[in-house]
Amino acid sequence: MSFAAFFWISDIGFQRSIEATVDDASRTNLETIQRLLARRGSVGDDKLPHELAELSDLWANGALFEVADASGNWIFRSPRFALARPALPVIHNSGVAFFTTNLDFLQYRIALQHVQAAGKTYEIHAAVPTEPFDQALDHFRLIEKEALPLLVLLASLLGYWLSGWSLAPVKRIIETAESIGARNLSRRLDVPKARDELRHLTETLNAMLARIESSVNRITQFTADASHDLRTPVAVIRATAEITLRRRRTDGDYRNALSKILETSVGTSELLENLLTLARADASAAAMTMQLVDLGKYVCKARDRAAVLSADKPLHVTVRTPAEPVWAKADAIAIDRLLLILVDNAVKYTPPGGYCEIELSRDQARAVITVRDTGIGISETDLPSIFERFVRADRTRSRETPGAGLGLAIARWITEVHGGTIVVESEVGVGSVFRVSLPVLHESHNTNDVNEMQVEVPRI
Repeated sequence: MSFAAFFWISDIGFQRSIEATVDDASRTNLETIQRLLARRGSVGDDKLPHELAELSDLWANGALFEVADASGNWIFRSPRFALARPALPVIHNSGVAFFTTNLDFLQYRIALQHVQAAGKTYEIHAAVPTEPFDQALDHFRLIEKEALPLLVLLASLLGYWLSGWSLAPVKRIIETAESIGARNLSRRLDVPKARDELRHLTETLNAMLARIESSVNRITQFTADASHDLRTPVAVIRATAEITLRRRRTDGDYRNALSKILETSVGTSELLENLLTLARADASAAAMTMQLVDLGKYVCKARDRAAVLSADKPLHVTVRTPAEPVWAKADAIAIDRLLLILVDNAVKYTPPGGYCEIELSRDQARAVITVRDTGIGISETDLPSIFERFVRADRTRSRETPGAGLGLAIARWITEVHGGTIVVESEVGVGSVFRVSLPVLHESHNTNDVNEMQVEVPRI
């Protein structure tokens, strides 16, 4: 289609070029005759036809002309003009008129003009044959017809080769992408050297594969850890029941066995609840009811729970809160659980006679909840992963303490949902400090300023 349009435009341009060339030649002939007529005063009227005949003999390429006086009497006519006797248009002004006609079976382009020379008026007709130009145009059109199929064929072959060459990287990307599965997610696409859209696409796909690999590894690790932590309590419950039922036992033996089963079941239920919480968070299915709460009340409540949790061992539990309420827009149940996780860890890993402090302070537009303990501490190697799932710092020292390593992962999720941050500082044998920073409202707010609303919780 493009070649056809190109040839069509070229054909029109060639025709117009021919017309302009022929018209220019006709104007030149008219000017030559006009100059001869202007000199007729020195020649004489009787010699004028002879001079015009000599001029006609000098013209090449078959150019013709005829000259008439003001009365219409022919002063000179080329023989072909006289034989053909063409019907010429009437000239109404001194401008040049052009038209095309046949003279003795040959096509001519004729220019007509009235001129003033030596005080007299003349009508001049100058004709230029168009046959050579028509032959050139026909030859050009023949070349077009012969070249068009060849050019279309060459263009098709070149386009096919260029498309194959340009799509080769895309084909390699497709083949590599098809070969990537769950077993080889670490494989990546080859990045082209050229810095173009294809390189950007490849880098984007590699980044997506990295995220998918990370998610799959996370899910695999989560499943493996969950299976491991669930298998142990289930095995304990089953073994206790089987051993108890092997023979008749006293009421005290049955009671001890049931107590052990109950204790294990409680721990398993807590683990399942934590797993469900994390699963709902991953699926963005959890929702929180954000309302105006006084963080100081929940900090005091956490102190009471710490006292209950440390009932079996003597610990010094203290709390410090500001004199005025610290208002924050938060989910009351989530904040309560966040504090319970931090306090439970502090009590769990602090030996008897240790110290646990819960402090609430305000730093401009943020509230800071700090939980300090004098427990066993966390090593520097464990600190970067302390908030990951199923991670328990120093497993050899915490083997006897219950838990699956999900609490701090949930604590971080709750903190981030509320737009806050949680950090930890710890030293082995000295203790740990957990700091939770949450956005708060201005003191002028009261409980009527913020309405309850449901907030969709993002994934963690």
